[in-house]
Amino acid sequence: MQSIKTKLKVNNYQKTILAKHAGVARHAYNWGLATCITEYKSTKKRPSAITLHKRLVAEVKSQNPWYYQVSKCAPQQALRDLEKAFKNFLSIPQSGFPKFKKKGKKDSFYLEGSIQILQGNYIKLPRIGIVKTYEILPSYRVKNVTISKRAGDWYISFKYDLEQEANPTPKQRDIIGVDVGINALATCSDGTVFANVKPYKQAKKRLTRYQRRVKKKEPGSKNRAKAIKRLSKAHKRVADIRADTLHKLTTWLAKNHSTIVIEDLNVSGMLKNHKLASAIADCGFYEFRRQLTYKCEWYGSELVIADRFYPSSQICSECGQKQKMPLSARTYKCSNCGFEADRDFNAAVNLENYVKK
Repeated sequence: MQSIKTKLKVNNYQKTILAKHAGVARHAYNWGLATCITEYKSTKKRPSAITLHKRLVAEVKSQNPWYYQVSKCAPQQALRDLEKAFKNFLSIPQSGFPKFKKKGKKDSFYLEGSIQILQGNYIKLPRIGIVKTYEILPSYRVKNVTISKRAGDWYISFKYDLEQEANPTPKQRDIIGVDVGINALATCSDGTVFANVKPYKQAKKRLTRYQRRVKKKEPGSKNRAKAIKRLSKAHKRVADIRADTLHKLTTWLAKNHSTIVIEDLNVSGMLKNHKLASAIADCGFYEFRRQLTYKCEWYGSELVIADRFYPSSQICSECGQKQKMPLSARTYKCSNCGFEADRDFNAAVNLENYVKK
């Protein structure tokens, strides 16, 4: 199973119909949330997604004819998402109580049914018609799609089944240890170092300036909408640069190495350090591990996660001597054998030796 997300090349008419679908999905979600809150106060019970959809058809659709201008899947899936949000609230404390959706924030909707990928970069969608994409689409059967809006652009995403689960590639190296960090995004045991581009740090002044412009504009005005769009595009550029860097790194690792060893980092705990939280979040450690996990399955590699308490930075990669290493020390100097090396490189070699023991 693989997934793809790509940008849609839409005209003004298609933008309008896409916005209508997102608006109906948002209206159904907010109506369902308000109904659940009201009923729980009186009966101490919450209606299911099926019950809400029946009431939506009987009560809401008849009073709002614009519901019939879009696919029935959009409001139906929105109510399913609401039910899932309530279940997450009850089972996962940190998920929080479901919130009402606002126009222009995370606009999206769901479609299923007669979806067909045509030759090249065209896809046929129910109630919308044939839409062009910026990338060539895989010629597989698609059951459903999710369409979302981001910084003024529309994107489509879907999953498809592959005939072959894994596609092993020729490997250049058997085992490689990878130490991720802030100064260098990744330091490998073969000596390769991937620089940390730090996209948020590079764009921080520009983002602050755009945010200040948004604040100065009158709420509800067209100038404020333009300023918000400009700010959204700037944030999107930061996210795209970070994602591109991580994709290039993880693809190179998974394609060219049989076994990849990384640390089990406590990212949520690291983010509690307010002095380093911004720099850590700018690296994307969680996304690095997530991408590496599924790409190793694609290219026939093995991902090994070293124990969280494995002292990779404190062990000498030459003699095995263990000694304390403060965070300020960037060079490892062994007090036993006199070995000296960059702190991150020494940790990467120890990660490689983790599977050799």
